[in-house]
Amino acid sequence: MSRIVFGDNLEVLRGLPDGLADLIYVDPPFNTGRVQEHTRLRTTRSPNGDRTGFKGERYRTTSLGTQRFRDSFDDYLGFLEPRLIEAHRVLAPHGSLYFHIDYREVHRCRFLLDELFGRDNLLNEIIWAYDFGARPKTRWPAKHDNILFYVKNLSDYVFDVDAIERIPYMAPGLVGPEKAARGKLPTDTWWHTIVPTSGAERTGYPTQKPLGILRRMVTASSRPGDLVLDFFAGSGTTGMAAHELGRRFLLVDDNPEALEVMAKRFAAVPGVRWEGFDPRNPQAK
Repeated sequence: MSRIVFGDNLEVLRGLPDGLADLIYVDPPFNTGRVQEHTRLRTTRSPNGDRTGFKGERYRTTSLGTQRFRDSFDDYLGFLEPRLIEAHRVLAPHGSLYFHIDYREVHRCRFLLDELFGRDNLLNEIIWAYDFGARPKTRWPAKHDNILFYVKNLSDYVFDVDAIERIPYMAPGLVGPEKAARGKLPTDTWWHTIVPTSGAERTGYPTQKPLGILRRMVTASSRPGDLVLDFFAGSGTTGMAAHELGRRFLLVDDNPEALEVMAKRFAAVPGVRWEGFDPRNPQAK
């Protein structure tokens, strides 16, 4: 059975048995020093609207609500370390961990994870590259995240290379028609758009990650029926990817707004058990 838990992730992790999870994805707050927020808008055509759209048409915008959380820590590694210690304990002997962060903290987080997992158990530093958003004029625009891929045991881990979806060659004319038609395996640099602002996948959660990158991790590093754990669940993308690929999931978050987003997202998913939260009455905190 898959579960979604509303609660302090450290306390939840401490209550889980050793070796429970086959795959763990960690997407913590990035310690940007800001309040992360996203406001969802509805636009309707209006001659007196407040913005101009396609072909000069005027539109009126209505706010549908704002999702937000604080992303600032005085002792960031002190916050992460006990959670990652528990994650290492909860991870199965054959399990893998993907730790998603950005340029601000990746170097310090890598030292911490090297101590917990062993430096040699870092298989990849994956670069997720995208091209969207603001472009400052005082430095190179930061358009990538870092994903550290660790395994618990170098001699026993899952990496199903045959199941990974292949991608087009950048220069198909150089490899011949047969290879071009088959495509190539992704490297440790993943070019993938962020969640489109007006796309059907969009939930409105400020730090939502695209299903495409979670599907790739879950496909490669777990098997059907395995348990995938995400204890900074946010909008629940990890759980949705796991569900689509025939895996079980355990999602944990202590932000009521995240649970409300997941309540809508998983409304049609059967067999999900909720703990500490009633998806039928999201406002009953």
